[in-house]
Amino acid sequence: MIAKTQSLKQLALQKFKHNFWGVFSFSFIILVGLVSVFAYVLAPDHSQHANQMHLSVHSKKPGFTVDMLTVPSQIKNTQSTLDKVFFGTINTETEIPISKSEIKNNTLLYTEYASDGLIGEEKTLDLKLFSKSQISKLVTTKTFHLGTDKYGRDVLSRVLVGARISFFIGFVAVFISLIIGLGLGSIAGYYGGKVDTIIMWVINVTWSIPTLLLVIAITLALGKGFWQVFIAVGLTMWVEVARVVRGQIISAKEMQYVTAARALGYTDYRIITKHILPNIMAPVIVICAANFASAILIESGLSFLGIGAQPPMASWGAMIKDHYNYIILGKPYLAIIPGLCIMSLVMAFMLIGNALRDALDVKS
Repeated sequence: MIAKTQSLKQLALQKFKHNFWGVFSFSFIILVGLVSVFAYVLAPDHSQHANQMHLSVHSKKPGFTVDMLTVPSQIKNTQSTLDKVFFGTINTETEIPISKSEIKNNTLLYTEYASDGLIGEEKTLDLKLFSKSQISKLVTTKTFHLGTDKYGRDVLSRVLVGARISFFIGFVAVFISLIIGLGLGSIAGYYGGKVDTIIMWVINVTWSIPTLLLVIAITLALGKGFWQVFIAVGLTMWVEVARVVRGQIISAKEMQYVTAARALGYTDYRIITKHILPNIMAPVIVICAANFASAILIESGLSFLGIGAQPPMASWGAMIKDHYNYIILGKPYLAIIPGLCIMSLVMAFMLIGNALRDALDVKS
């Protein structure tokens, strides 16, 4: 019997499957992606941006438990279920941490929670305003599994919701860099001459500017905000893609299959997109994996500097900025937890980049 020959794609996929760290990193990235999409479903705090504050229980250690009085609001929430799942719930209820409560004569007597051994203020709530089902849900026990931040917000919820920015900025930045890098790199490498000289001049000028300074300049020009940061990071990452694509096309355009395509009368656009680019994508894919990691680090740095995602939006970089002083105040976990999240996600993209490099290496 004649053995079936495997294509290069199948061989590369087989080599990738045998790379433990590559497969592990890919699985971890998929897990973070699912957590990012369904963050509000998984987070204990379902409010938008996980921004429910309880100042009386600020900076509590992981595992802290407190009774929570939830006072229903007369304002009706008109959000759709889909909107709540993907963008969080507009919080109309009032949550009050309490130390003790008691019901007497249709009145709820409760004492507000106070830390540092202090006694909170005693207050009352008229239960006649609520139905029996609402009364049964007034007082619940809430556990903060990763503790609370300096504003009394749930750290676990902020970490889960903050994964969205760090994860999706990689996709947006790489997508923008691919569009610009593939376009300019293909034109420069294929046509050469004065066109190549002009494009390379633009590439070299952009390359000479420090990445962080260029991102800051673009962010200040576009304004502070969520999408502005995504666009700014993407506009600074196309240079590497363009240089690699240009070099690969300069080598590939002398190949016989390109000469044959020209002889058949194919247009330059078809030759570049249908014949050359599919054969040079291996190094581009590896660079994209590295750019994912770089985009996450750049966004975290911008958020730390205060020009990234703006409050109350949750971001790992912003969480470090808010709590780096707590490292010397006996509560380092408030800054270490988001730092570990950034490190693990960047490491996963770097490992998957190394795995793709080995899998796509034709010499091995």
